[in-house]
Amino acid sequence: MSNGEAKVRRTLHLRFTLPAADSAQLVGMIKAATPFYQMFGSAQVRLLRNVDDPAKFIQVIEYEADEDWELNRQKIAGDARMQSYLQAWRAMLPGAPEIDVYQEV
Repeated sequence: MSNGEAKVRRTLHLRFTLPAADSAQLVGMIKAATPFYQMFGSAQVRLLRNVDDPAKFIQVIEYEADEDWELNRQKIAGDARMQSYLQAWRAMLPGAPEIDVYQEV
């Protein structure tokens, strides 16, 4: 990323349910995906488990990226690293995750 470009901060929430989830496997996958998260710039990633329903998870990704790059979602979706990561997630998830992208106001 270029240091002179405008930056945007985003918070991405991926909500999903894994009835027989092994949290160690999920954490391992998230750690293995660290290079992918760094595509977004200064990314911080957390995995949260619902205490009342242990099959429900939220992965929180907070990142800062160049405004032009972040706003070009087609470029991100078409990136080979993104495709590999998404394929791995789809293999683990029985259904589609619910995804929301937030910005601070």
